[in-house]
Amino acid sequence: MVQIGQINKLKVVKTMEYGVFLDGGSDGEILLPARYQPEKCEVGDELEVFVCFDSEDRLVAMTEMPFAMVGSFGLLKVKSIERVGAFLDWGLPKDLFLPFSEQTRDLKIGQNVLVYLYLDNTDRISSSMRLDRFIDKESGNYEAGQSVDLLIAAKTDLGYKAIINGRHWGMLYANEVFQQLEYGQRLKGFIKQVRDDGKIDLRLNEAGHKATADIGERIMELLKSKGGFLPITDKTDPEAIYDLFGVSKKKYKMALGGLYKKRLITVHDDGIRLAVGR
Repeated sequence: MVQIGQINKLKVVKTMEYGVFLDGGSDGEILLPARYQPEKCEVGDELEVFVCFDSEDRLVAMTEMPFAMVGSFGLLKVKSIERVGAFLDWGLPKDLFLPFSEQTRDLKIGQNVLVYLYLDNTDRISSSMRLDRFIDKESGNYEAGQSVDLLIAAKTDLGYKAIINGRHWGMLYANEVFQQLEYGQRLKGFIKQVRDDGKIDLRLNEAGHKATADIGERIMELLKSKGGFLPITDKTDPEAIYDLFGVSKKKYKMALGGLYKKRLITVHDDGIRLAVGR
């Protein structure tokens, strides 16, 4: 059965001047219009296509891919606001519907909104800003230190609420974030801990020796690219250090101490230098 709003691998069953028809199983033959048709496409070929509805609500296949698919979250721009709801630009000719009932605040054209894409009770592709309904309520099988994909969903008094691997809620605490995070931003992170109540704490940098070693490598790379000298001292502003290395001043100094002990750098009143011969 065809997965509407997702990528499907379908077989060509008929070729026409205006496109090819693909075997949609119980959904019948599905047209792949000529503008999407690959060269030398023949009956029996299997194609990876995105399946959705066209402007006349007929199933259609295309090789263009949307910004987000059914079953996932995406940051999409409001393209228009109509009587029935808003329509979002998701990278395809037919805009994505966001019903008024699925909106959590008033919207404006041009605004970016984080939504979940789903099939409504008529199997039409729709979207919702009510993210909690689509988050897995189970805590998930995560371990401390595990690398995960994060999607920033909201800023709170505690910090930043993030969606983990497209499935679970997690929290990045403000006092442990040393960079500007944006609504809808995707980035890598790490599991800090899974609490007894199932809530998940996150961090943006790895803990321990490996994290320090990675920062040390970045310091060495930047030193080499700058001719062996960086004007960074104990008095350098923490924000300036973060802009350069993406870490707190404390972690930077730990990594710097490791490089100094290995005699890879020398430390001076005006900055740091590569050791002679490095």
